[in-house]
Amino acid sequence: MSGAFSTLAGDIEAIAGQGLYRSRRVIESPQGIHLRIGGKELLNFCSNDYLGLANHPSVVQAFKAGVDRYGVGSGSAHLICGHSAAHHALEEELAAFAGRDRALLFSTGYMANMGVVSALAGRGDTVFEDRLNHASLLDGGLLSGARFKRYGHGDVDHLNANLETATGRKLILTDGVFSMDGDFAPLRALSERAKNHEAWLMVDDAHGLGVIGEQGRGIVDYYGLGQDDVPILMGTLGKAFGTFGAFVAGSDVLIETLIQKARTYIYTTALPAAIAEATRASLKIVMAESWRRDKLKMLSERFQQGAQQLGLQVMPSFSAIQPIVIGGSQRAVDISNALLNDGLLVSAIRPPTVPQGSARLRVTFSAQHEEWHVDRLLAALDQLHL
Repeated sequence: MSGAFSTLAGDIEAIAGQGLYRSRRVIESPQGIHLRIGGKELLNFCSNDYLGLANHPSVVQAFKAGVDRYGVGSGSAHLICGHSAAHHALEEELAAFAGRDRALLFSTGYMANMGVVSALAGRGDTVFEDRLNHASLLDGGLLSGARFKRYGHGDVDHLNANLETATGRKLILTDGVFSMDGDFAPLRALSERAKNHEAWLMVDDAHGLGVIGEQGRGIVDYYGLGQDDVPILMGTLGKAFGTFGAFVAGSDVLIETLIQKARTYIYTTALPAAIAEATRASLKIVMAESWRRDKLKMLSERFQQGAQQLGLQVMPSFSAIQPIVIGGSQRAVDISNALLNDGLLVSAIRPPTVPQGSARLRVTFSAQHEEWHVDRLLAALDQLHL
């Protein structure tokens, strides 16, 4: 092996030695609470398919009908010839759902966050980030060229102190529901500080939309806030909606600015129109079937109560994300593997995804789970004497 690549091999060995090596599992079945891996049936507790819509018959049928009408590939970027009637209808429906003037589709949430930050902030401006923000928000801030300031997790006073000395445009970025902790951002206080300092507030509600708030309208709705309070909303479609892609919603001037300036929108192929049709079907289910959110809440509370009775170090989460803090990375992997041998799929989350010393099992629930599934997981955890 050549010299340059031999150093990469050494890097991989070092990652493995720290218990941080990542590997892929090949799934042989549709997404759901039951997965088949290597011919073995597993009970799945690590998916973001919170409402159980990834393989819902109505969503699948809408996708098939979309393929029959539009074909598979979109053929181009939105601004060339890739923007179909299906895309346009979905954008209008998402805007109405989010209570915003307009919405704009992106191919992934990562691209949406990168595109928004780089379109709105640059040299001479300042980006403010919660310390536990998703990597896409952090990368967007770092690559924008703006000054980059991180504030303590949920620490509005720390943010305020940084805002008071900032110049140029000011953009505050936060997760709505934090993906590795499951807790909520203090949006009311963040909105107040943003208004006081003439800053823009952007919320990535990837893990809240569909799950939190009236009709699943997300964390902004949960707090009773609107477009004037949180001007920039990003949501993904590959989690509670069960499909793929992302959108940004806000004022007409925001969306027009992104169309003109967001490089990750301008210079990429539009997602397939059939995906947009599938998402239109899932959006109807999200709004109509509130029992899915009610069930998620019940399952999460049952798990929290049971985990606390077992003395497990669970985090104060009111979402479908229920992390159990383990500490060491290798120990988290070993526990995850032990659960796998027992037929339970639970991911071990390790640095750099979470801070050093806080490796965890990230338990997530779906509306497809039943109470006895929760009890089975708790019994398995009890047997491991955590």
